[in-house]
Amino acid sequence: MKLPDTTTFVHRSPESKLVFGNGSAATLQAELAAIGVSRPVVIGGRRTAASPLFEKVLRGLGNLPAAIYAEVPAHSSVATVREVCALGRSHSADGFVAVGGGSASDTAKAASLWLAEGGELEDHASRFTPPDRLHIPVLSRPKLPIASVPSTASAAEVTPSLGIRAEDGRKLLFSDPRLASRLIVVDPEAALCVPGAILLSTGMNGLAHCLEGLYSKTRTPVTTALALHGTSLFSDALPAVARQPGSLAARSALMAAAHLSGLVLLNARTCLHHAICHAIGAASGAAHGDANSVILPHALRFNADAAQAELAEGARALGAPAASPAALIEAIESLQAEIGVPRRLRDIGVDRGLLARIAEKVMGERGLYFNPKPVADAGRILELLEAAW
Repeated sequence: MKLPDTTTFVHRSPESKLVFGNGSAATLQAELAAIGVSRPVVIGGRRTAASPLFEKVLRGLGNLPAAIYAEVPAHSSVATVREVCALGRSHSADGFVAVGGGSASDTAKAASLWLAEGGELEDHASRFTPPDRLHIPVLSRPKLPIASVPSTASAAEVTPSLGIRAEDGRKLLFSDPRLASRLIVVDPEAALCVPGAILLSTGMNGLAHCLEGLYSKTRTPVTTALALHGTSLFSDALPAVARQPGSLAARSALMAAAHLSGLVLLNARTCLHHAICHAIGAASGAAHGDANSVILPHALRFNADAAQAELAEGARALGAPAASPAALIEAIESLQAEIGVPRRLRDIGVDRGLLARIAEKVMGERGLYFNPKPVADAGRILELLEAAW
């Protein structure tokens, strides 16, 4: 496989500690002390806050004075982040603990960013102007540390990026290496309460991280290695979870694959696939994991002629019968059917009347900047969405 010129690439490795294993939630108080957090704000959604996982996290905090915010919606918003910031100030918080999936993690990142940088949150968002202008603000001020206890396979806690829904429905995207979680505690046993279907759809998100990482313009030899190994782990773990949703071994393997997929995104940014999924979520409210499940083969098909060698390597890693983009796409579609994840936009509640609006939104998404194949206009995106509908 052709790799980037090893004399010119740049690779970041933000400071982070992973504590992985059954019962690891019990170590939270000591692990938080090691990163200087003694007055955390604990963040989660309503469903997560009512779960045994959240209870174990609170127990793991011991006698730490913790404020709790348990109202994070499925697609976190500027209003939500504003409330978390206010709670952080009133509590004199020195860090955050995000419990659950990507929305909790993104909320913690956004609050840490906003408290540090001030102004309006949107002031600090990345801006993409078609066809090739990307502005990512330099966010240099120190951020409050974030610890994460993930319950899904999205791996949002690993990455330095986040998305927050604006009041007008746009997805605001931000990036700062200081926002990657300083501490990640993965406790598969504590997260047994999470339905297998959620793990599978968010696992498709993680798999998409790996496959997009193979051809992202900012990939490095390190991210390629992580992406290929992560893809291989997903190929075994996703069917295992589908067969035995209560298996700790299967869930552990899936969470390990997810963590690798997050490490890919520390450097190799997401491309067209995630740009489309962000726009779908912003316009329709569809779950991000479900959108990933549907869009992945269509985005790969769009990029196949511009990333033939990379997708051939992805096919090998996924265990496809041949090393080609076509074989990879066929293997993805077989995997969708095998594990029972959504395969059509109509099945996840996306109204066909929204497709043109979604296509227009995609044209402002920064993922197009990192995509190996230029996207000339919204009409090409609309064709893809029609095929996925």
